Amino acid sequence: MFLWLIFAAALLGLFFRYPYFFQDVQYVLNKLKVRHRVLTYIKTNYTILDRFVDVVQTQPHKPFIRFKDETFSYRDADELSNRAARVLLHTGRVKEGDTVALLVWNQPMFLWLWLGLVKLGCSAAFLNCNIRSRSLLHCFSCSGAKTLVAAEELQDAVEEVLPSLLEQQVTVFILADRCKAAGVESFKDKMSQVSSEPLPKDLRSHLTLQSPAVYVYTSGTTGLPKAAVITHSKLWAMSFLQSIAGVTAKDVVYISLPLYHTAGFVGFTAALQMGVTVALRSKFSASQFWDDCRKYNVTVILYIGEIMRYLCNTPKKLNDRNHKVRLAMGNGIRPDVWRDFLSRFGNIQIREFYGATEGNLALMNYSGKIGAIGRDTFFHKRFYPYAVIKYDVDKGEALRDSSGFCIEVAKGGPGLLVSEISARAPFSGYARDLQQTEKKRLHDVLKKGDLYFNTGDLVVIDEDDFIYFQDRVGDTFRWKGENVSTNEVADVITLADCVKEANVYGVEVPGSIWLS
Repeated sequence: MFLWLIFAAALLGLFFRYPYFFQDVQYVLNKLKVRHRVLTYIKTNYTILDRFVDVVQTQPHKPFIRFKDETFSYRDADELSNRAARVLLHTGRVKEGDTVALLVWNQPMFLWLWLGLVKLGCSAAFLNCNIRSRSLLHCFSCSGAKTLVAAEELQDAVEEVLPSLLEQQVTVFILADRCKAAGVESFKDKMSQVSSEPLPKDLRSHLTLQSPAVYVYTSGTTGLPKAAVITHSKLWAMSFLQSIAGVTAKDVVYISLPLYHTAGFVGFTAALQMGVTVALRSKFSASQFWDDCRKYNVTVILYIGEIMRYLCNTPKKLNDRNHKVRLAMGNGIRPDVWRDFLSRFGNIQIREFYGATEGNLALMNYSGKIGAIGRDTFFHKRFYPYAVIKYDVDKGEALRDSSGFCIEVAKGGPGLLVSEISARAPFSGYARDLQQTEKKRLHDVLKKGDLYFNTGDLVVIDEDDFIYFQDRVGDTFRWKGENVSTNEVADVITLADCVKEANVYGVEVPGSIWLS
């Protein structure tokens, strides 16, 4: 009994001295469990598609996607993705190992197409639906795709670059029942003409978890968008973030973020691997957000900072707290917006996380500290090595000592976040862009021969070991949650559009045009 009292007192003393100790340990243990599962899946070649097929078998009638007034079960999703795959297969222009580019807004068909492509042993390139002309052609070309599937409402954008696509002998589909444009084929009508039966597994027998699953475009700091390679193993790792944050199979997840970005798409794959119901919105709407949450009995929402700010700037209503949302997961929320959101909409757990699409490090604020993106702990750094190093903003390079190694910053000082590249934390780089891939690699950072990923983000670690995002290096601004290079402005959006978009809900636009 006496020994138990001593043990309890020791634990109590540990808690008061290190109040986040148990949370820190639990977080690292959860990540290690995820790493072990992913390694097991690599050995057995078990993809997220395989998990989807298993979920279809165990809960075929459970609602999977709710979109507007339609509900699609897991079995519906399986059969519709089979049809989408057969349409592509029967054209004779898509074969195993190919990449197909999707220019599609949020809709169930986006998901059926991706599932169908994996069933064919193919990968998908997710094109940003806002880009046009030169940027659109560039993104399509660097994916290596020879087939483009576009939403019906984006046909004008396709026709603008159609001569160039046809010159490259690209097959173009429009998600419509009919299409009169020369050189463009309809897609939806063909789905009713093919079977919904399962496709032969040997179509994807060549796939491994190191094969590309998707290409997601990121602008980084300079130049045109780059296609970040997301392998099947990385997609698995990213898809476990929701379960680490506390999402369970009983939840209903609301996705209004673009599916062509990892923030939205991984919300879908994370839900899929847990057998969760997803409420999908075509585009974010501040005025309809909470009505949707009530309509679909949403319990988990995904956000970027801009969304939370827009919600806080809508007129207050008596039913602001009349909802079932218990968890919000995302990144980019400012401390003042964080406080306003909780004060207005109730006791919702916010799980702010940090991670680049192409990066190899993820951080999560699991303690609820307002403004932080994670914690700097020995346990986490031991298994997921990273460093915060001194950086010369004017020269755009890391500072090094007389021995040629980078200099770690002291607590309280801003520094560049870099993460070690290894077999367990790989950096797959950018498709067909070795130069930009190499620019993200830092050599001889802390010792001779080591290799680190340059996140391009400046962070600060305070005395309590909380990590805070401070700024992004390079010529970028944020638009609708995206890093946009100044070189892309002409193809993406004008400054006037930025201001107009932000002012819709009373969002002040600072001089740096940092919208999220």
